[in-house]
Formats: sequence, structure tokens, C-alpha cells
Amino acid sequence: MKVLGLIVEYNPFHNGHLYHIEQSKKISGAEYVICVMSGNFIQRGEPAIINKWARAKSALYSGVDLVIELPVPYAISSAESFAYGAVKILNDIGIVDFLCFGSENGSVKDLNLIASILFNEPDSYKSLLKNELKKGISFPASREQALIKYLSSNNTDCLNLIEILSNSNNILGIEYLKALKRLNSSISPLTIKRVNNSYNTEHLTGSISSATAIRKNIYNSSDNFSENDLSSVLPEISKSIIHQEFLSGRGPVVASDFYNIITSFIRRITPQQIKDIAHVKEGLENRIKNAAAKSGTYNELLQNICTKRYTVTRIQRILMNILVGITSNDLNMFNIYNGPQYARILGFNQRGKYLLSLAKKNTSIPLILKTSDFISSCNPLLKRMLELECISTDMYVLGYKNPNYKKSGQEFTQNIIKI
Repeated sequence: MKVLGLIVEYNPFHNGHLYHIEQSKKISGAEYVICVMSGNFIQRGEPAIINKWARAKSALYSGVDLVIELPVPYAISSAESFAYGAVKILNDIGIVDFLCFGSENGSVKDLNLIASILFNEPDSYKSLLKNELKKGISFPASREQALIKYLSSNNTDCLNLIEILSNSNNILGIEYLKALKRLNSSISPLTIKRVNNSYNTEHLTGSISSATAIRKNIYNSSDNFSENDLSSVLPEISKSIIHQEFLSGRGPVVASDFYNIITSFIRRITPQQIKDIAHVKEGLENRIKNAAAKSGTYNELLQNICTKRYTVTRIQRILMNILVGITSNDLNMFNIYNGPQYARILGFNQRGKYLLSLAKKNTSIPLILKTSDFISSCNPLLKRMLELECISTDMYVLGYKNPNYKKSGQEFTQNIIKI
């Protein structure tokens, strides 16, 4: 028996995701599929367009057998932290044989070369990175330049490297490989070359289009979604689930829905309290405080904080961490004590039920099927991580259009999705 692991967001589930599942099963020979999926907030520092239970349902109807949630501190974090959290869960449940991810490069060998450098961090590379960071550019740009110079000094082809590091899925793939090395995991990595489009393409490009383009199309037509023909880019079940969520007033949820809440938090707390928020460094707290005082919209707030050094994605993550209340101390403590403290189950089918029975015998972390059974855990880190998940959902539902669904406590009242 072979089990395939996937790390996903499904925001929303589209034909490219279906292709990924089918091809991953084909090249791995796996009979079962487990995915670790971001919850109500995603890695770009945005709310998911529809909630995690609806997205889990789409996955379970489309070839996934078991959906596990990536805890929110890792879901809205850097590529490195996002990847580590997800890989750690797949590793710790003890039944996953393969991890297959999409990449623009399509070669594990190429990506692994870079992952090995970043994992081992030779002294000469660390020195080059330090010098690049002194120039005041963002960390990703600094790392790219340091890698190019390091590999150039070792007579390695840098043109290919530049192409690899300019694509977001390659970067995530490198981080997955780093995480596997860090954990000394027995999970075998595989990759599938992305087809037809770039991750950030903003226009539909055929049957397999980017999630960015699909979301943009949905946002522009959410009021008459049923009349918008997305059948060429979305599986019918995914479109149906999205339509039902919109009809119920549970979407689309967008970052600007939280502008008033985030800005009110920033305006009433001190710069020191902002400094304590996850990912806030180098005096950024003052810039955030000043921006909140002179911004009238979410986009203005972003524009007034962002610089060449502080990218939009990084600032979006910080703002969502402010919304949820995730601090640097939270992240430090979680990472000191081995990352994700549990595997939270969002949904499963009959095959997934069998996987759960196997995982219960092999897992090194608790499997959570009922939140109320663990919210008073004697493990303070598990308790805090689950508290943050509950808060994130309580905040997320405030973005719903229908007031009947804005009530708190839905982490305790929402049933696991069973197909």
C-alpha cells in the first residue's frame, strides 16, 4: 500500500489541482491521497475565498481521501515556515510514502541542489547573504543573489538557477525538500511540471488557469456567479460548492473585508505591541502604526507600509497575524518544540477513514477530530495553537455577507466533512 501526500490551498479547487492529483497518483503509484491544506487564511496573507470546510469538500469529491488542516501560524507564514509545518504533519502521522508538489522546473534534482545549499548553509554562502541583506533589499531577492554568487564561484550554471528562483512554486518546492532534510524524513519527494500558466497570471488561459486569475474572475462576477461560465477551468463539483457558499452569504471573503478591524487594532495598540506580532522586525512597527493613522482603505494601508524591502506579501501576512493575534513568541515556542502540535482532521471519505485507522497506530502527534476534546489540553503549546485556530475562524466569519453565519465558535459546531 502506498500513500501520497500533497500540500495545498485549493483557493479555490480548479482543474490544475485535479491534474496535480491525477498525475501525482500516476507517477507515485499511490492508492491513497492525503492532503495538508491551509485553513481559512492562506500563505499569501489573504483570507481564502471560501471557508476551509467547503474547500475540503471539493477536495474529497475530487480524488483526495483525507484532508488535514495546516495550523494558522504556519498557513500565513514565510515559504520556509509554511513548508516545514506541512511536511512535519505528513511526516509525523507516519503513513505517508511520497510527497508530490508542482513546480515550474519539473526536476527534483535541480531543486534539491539548491535545497542542499540552503539547508547546509556553507560559511561562504552565509557571508554572501549577509552582504546582500545590507543593501536593503527583500530577503528573497537577497537570497537569490547570494545563491547566484555562491554557485558562480563553484562553476555552476547560474542561468538555470535564476530561472528556478524566479518562480514561486519552485521556491516552495525547495522549501519542501529542505524540510524533508531537516526532519530526516523517509518520505520520497516527487515533482510535476506546471502546465499552461504562471502562478501569478491574472487572466484565464484555458482549461488549466492560475488560481489568481480564477479568483479575480470570481471576485468580478460574484454577484451573478451562477451566470459566469467557469466550467472550463473549475470541476463541476467545485463550481457547485462555490455557488452554494455564495448563495448562503459565506463568500467571497476578501482581505478588504477586515480593513476596519485590522486598522482599529493597530490604532489602539502601541508600537511595542505591534513589534511583538509575528514577522514584524527592523522598526517596521512604527511604519505600520503611522500607515494606519493615515489610510482610509485596505489598499492604502498596504501601499503606505510596503517598500522595496517589505514586499506586499510579507505585509499582508503581518496584517493577518495582527487580525488573529499571532506573536513572534508564539512562533518561536512552536518552532522550539517541533512545530505543529497536532493533525487536525477537516474531512475524509471511506478510504480516508481507513487511513485514519492506520494513522492512529503510527502517529507521533495527536489526531484531532473534535476540537472540544483538546481545547483544554495539558500541553500548553497545543492549547495555544488550537486557540489561535479558533480565533482565526472567529475573525474569518466576520467577512461573510450573511449575518446569520458571523457567530463565533464555529470551530466547535462545524462537523467534519464526511463523504
